Order: sequence, then structure tokens, then C-alpha cells
Amino acid sequence: MVTKDTTLKELFDTACLSADTIVQSGENFRVKDLFRGVEWSRIPKGLRTKLGSMFFSYAVGETINTFEPIGKTPQNQQIYRKK
Repeated sequence: MVTKDTTLKELFDTACLSADTIVQSGENFRVKDLFRGVEWSRIPKGLRTKLGSMFFSYAVGETINTFEPIGKTPQNQQIYRKK
């Protein structure tokens, strides 16, 4: 469960686990989509920004290349596709 006290590492682990298990191959998603609406709103804005940067680095740097950045939304949120 995400609270305002959840650490960045815990948020990143949750995002990676959700991306691996919930998102199906060929689907597009944002990091925000990996959390329930209420959970996402509990994360302070600064941590959400850092989490987005961490996930982007993970997506472009991982050797398996499971996720690829494909563009941004009008709100400047990165969109990914699961291969």
C-alpha cells in the first residue's frame, strides 16, 4: 500500500513489478498507470518526478529491453510500450 511515507525505492519496485505483471505485451502505459488513482495522488509531486526519471533510466538501460519509450503525452508524461 502506498502512503505519503513510502520511499522512492519502494515506489520504483512497485512500478517495475506492476509493469511486469499487469501490463500485457504490446500495451502502452505511463508510470502513473502502474498505480491506483488514489495511490498515485498520495505520492508527493517531487517523488513522482524522480520515479518517472528512474523508470525511464531503467527502461532505456535494461539489457532485456522489455519496455520502450515511445513518446510523451500533452502533459509531458512519458509513454512506454511493453514488448
